[in-house]
Amino acid sequence: MRVWVDCTAAAHPLVLRPIAEALERDGHEVAITTREYGQTTGILDRLGLPYEVVGRHAGAGTAAKALAVAGRSAALARWARPRRFDLGLAHGSVDIAVVGALLRIPTVQMQDYEHAGLQRRVSWRIARRVLVPDAIPLEALERAGAKPSKVFRYPGLKEDYYLAGFEPSAEVIDELGLPGLGISPDRAADARVLAVVRPPPETSAYHADNPLYERVLDRIAADPAAVAVVVSRTERQRAAALARSEPSLVVPERAIDAQSLIAFADLVVSAGGTMNREAVALGTPVYTIFTGAMGAVDERLIADGLLRPLGDPAAIELRKREGVPGVRTPRDPQVLVDAILAACS
Repeated sequence: MRVWVDCTAAAHPLVLRPIAEALERDGHEVAITTREYGQTTGILDRLGLPYEVVGRHAGAGTAAKALAVAGRSAALARWARPRRFDLGLAHGSVDIAVVGALLRIPTVQMQDYEHAGLQRRVSWRIARRVLVPDAIPLEALERAGAKPSKVFRYPGLKEDYYLAGFEPSAEVIDELGLPGLGISPDRAADARVLAVVRPPPETSAYHADNPLYERVLDRIAADPAAVAVVVSRTERQRAAALARSEPSLVVPERAIDAQSLIAFADLVVSAGGTMNREAVALGTPVYTIFTGAMGAVDERLIADGLLRPLGDPAAIELRKREGVPGVRTPRDPQVLVDAILAACS
């Protein structure tokens, strides 16, 4: 079977890698497409996944997004038509949904946030199967366009599946010039607190303005006993963080092993979703400064005390973390693979 995987944001290669690899081990042919956006291609490169770039992100404007979808979908249709795919797979790509409908390719959509707008509704209505965490109620999925008959609800977090078997590497700490920081064999060499900060997804329609982000950086930069690694989403965000010229803010210039960094960090403060949940999966204390509509997955994590909403950066507890890095609740990604393949039966 020929399977087409479309990665349109930085989290998608991580989420879809174990599924694509399992499909290839089972003898299926997998082709990956992506677009120029943030660190998506850099993460694909770091994971060693072959891909083809088609199109780029258009920015935050609604009209620009619509034009970008139309243009990229047309280009993808030309690319996909001669390849005669049997199945399309994505984590929220509206482009693969449009092309799938046009070329009659069955599509499967993964997602763990139910509140995004028109693109989500289009993708879910077109998809033959929708895979979501069981924290999201069926009625919320149906309102967003996913009929209960096409929904597969899996237990836990998507991060539990793609981090299963994950062994964090301290190489990222050395790569960032921070040996001895965080939970590492030689952590006594540096008593400072290691924080990971993720800026808001500023180009996403579902994300409101976020006044907390800069205040979080102010809070950490003002504490001589703390260091913050700012894992920016875009070059603009990276440039803005560098322009602060604060020695306690470390801003990587390329895609890094963020999962290992989170595993060794003392805490995470993130305005996004995936990095919050990676921290939960890896047992790292995490604050959310997300300002959009809170999704059911994060609401459950907050209720369980695994994710802390942050209203005032002064409340951040900058202290060393105890414990051993590792995945808290690993889950077998074969569960997801089986559900995806069932879409073709």
